Amino acid sequence: MTLDAAFLTALLLSTLRQTAPVLLTALGGMFSERSGVVNIALEGILLFGALTAAVVVERLEAALGPGPHPWLPWVGVLAAMGVGGLVAFVHALVSIKYRADQIISATAINLLALGAPSLVLTYFYGNATSSKEVENRLPLWGPEGFQLSPLVYLAFLLVPLAWWVLFKTPFGLRLRAVGEHPEAADTLGVNVHRLRYTGVVLSGVLAGLAGAYLSIGFLNQFVRGMSAGMGFIALAAMIFGKWHPVGILFSTLLFGFASALAIQLQGSEVLPAVLVQAFPYVVTVLVLAGFIGKSRPPAAVGKPYEK
Repeated sequence: MTLDAAFLTALLLSTLRQTAPVLLTALGGMFSERSGVVNIALEGILLFGALTAAVVVERLEAALGPGPHPWLPWVGVLAAMGVGGLVAFVHALVSIKYRADQIISATAINLLALGAPSLVLTYFYGNATSSKEVENRLPLWGPEGFQLSPLVYLAFLLVPLAWWVLFKTPFGLRLRAVGEHPEAADTLGVNVHRLRYTGVVLSGVLAGLAGAYLSIGFLNQFVRGMSAGMGFIALAAMIFGKWHPVGILFSTLLFGFASALAIQLQGSEVLPAVLVQAFPYVVTVLVLAGFIGKSRPPAAVGKPYEK
């Protein structure tokens, strides 16, 4: 393999790896906002999912003893999805039943995600920054030299599935209806609150899944702040993609490519190191500045509904 071919292959694989967690999180945010609930807590839910997966797998390893346990990382994935769904349910409860400001509720979750992991890490590991490394991380699938985590494949498979659910099923039609005109949907017998709960919890499950990928798929431990704003980038990708699964796919690939290119350029003299590290975030700002005014969100998003 030539140097150019090796560079392009590494860039492609890195793009797919960097895209997967943002894509999962953005698809989750799409379901929440299509139902009419803003969920900027995705950043915090990502961290809770990553923490849960790493701690659950490491604690089970300590209890079971040394040796390969190929089923263990999947337990961590399920636990992360469950915790993500639970945190999202709290946001849904406060936003839907008690009609609190959705931005404030989500911000509180994000702030909690900055402090709570330190308490958990201190309790289990005696430090506030990282968990122990896990031996049983998610496996890699694919041909030699082109192996990826199964969650990367799942992220891209969820795009056509999300499109089918959103636009070809009665559930998707009703979900879009309560996000556009909840009064009309309610008149037709649609349970607005139930669908909004479903959309928000689904967003938490997918963000928790993305967090599990970060801690036991991409790395093999939890590190405080490891999401590095990925939840907010997912929100930007969702807006850029116009709340549509296919649009979200292309926008997250853009951000994934920017992150992968920054990784490949590290250590080179093409750009200063600070600019290389900031490159994905600069792309995010430019995209938001150029396209946010051209995207039309669901008409009822962010507006509590009282029957």
